[in-house]
Amino acid sequence: MTLPLDSYIFSRTRKAVKNRTVLAAMTNKQSHQNGVISDAEIKWLKIRAKGGFGIITTAAANISEDGKAWEGEIGMFDDMHIDRLTELARSIHSHGSLLLGQLFHGGMRSPQKLTGTIPISASKIECDISYSGYTHSVSSREISKLITDFTSAAVRCHESGFDGVELHGAHGYLISQFLGKKTNFRNDIWGQDLCGRSKLLKDIYLSIKQNVPDSFIVGIRLSPEIKDMGIYLNDTMHLISRLSDMGVDFIHLSCWDVFADSGFFQQKRKTYTEIITENYNNLPTIISTGSVWSYTDAKDLILQGADLIGVARVGIAYPDWPKNLIDDGYKPKLPPFTIQHLKEAGLSDVFIDYMRNWKGFVIDE
Repeated sequence: MTLPLDSYIFSRTRKAVKNRTVLAAMTNKQSHQNGVISDAEIKWLKIRAKGGFGIITTAAANISEDGKAWEGEIGMFDDMHIDRLTELARSIHSHGSLLLGQLFHGGMRSPQKLTGTIPISASKIECDISYSGYTHSVSSREISKLITDFTSAAVRCHESGFDGVELHGAHGYLISQFLGKKTNFRNDIWGQDLCGRSKLLKDIYLSIKQNVPDSFIVGIRLSPEIKDMGIYLNDTMHLISRLSDMGVDFIHLSCWDVFADSGFFQQKRKTYTEIITENYNNLPTIISTGSVWSYTDAKDLILQGADLIGVARVGIAYPDWPKNLIDDGYKPKLPPFTIQHLKEAGLSDVFIDYMRNWKGFVIDE
């Protein structure tokens, strides 16, 4: 039986991962204003590599300056970022972990006060998230630039020594806005049916593949459902099938809670991971993330069909979480955590302040 600490090999690139654990991308607001990664952010990720994570993923990195979604966001939109990204890669590899850069554009979730421009999206839609007014519906020429920007960011990751990239098609950012029926009202080749709404994502993937070596991992993170955006499970399943046929190296299912009941599917109640892995035979590597905390959780997720186990919050509080999975009874304490505990886990004051936004995660001593 497959266990959390078993090694894993990506089928196409043959790149080996020392175990099944993945530190998922997490916002931490520790980068400099110009997007250059800080010492604090390198330290936080390096400690988790030292703690045994098989794969380390950067926080979501904006691929163009107008795609910035929050302060302290890591950038990969300019060659000035390469030197520090190279330092990050060396730090992570020194502990035997793989490193992925997560690439994204905030779209309608990129505040005008940060970018100085009206937020863009697939269509002209009301945008009270980051701008008082309507988004700018991007033209075909602007879409071509977006594809180029994603590709250039991926090339910078490769030049910096990263093992691959993860395209962020989840959580309501720009790629999701193109995928959603309630956010994409276009009548051209970039809209209408699933084929059109997923064209941006597929074209970004194909462009990256044409500009990086075959050994470079390229995967995609998706939310199985975001109903208020018009992203539904059936469409996601069809999209995953098409992406699998294209040779994507992995699909990362962002479930929030991998044990949550997704509802009835063919008269049976299943999790999202179970539904997807049980209905396709030619799937790439499947990462699934959401509410995994203990050894039992990790093992159960593998039984659902996931190849790799993504974690977020437990990786914040317990940087050596993977090493503790040698104990099949391992069940670390749940939040809240003291400031001292989080500092000892390698979080800066900025990161700790950000985690106060997660209800019940930080407790004042």
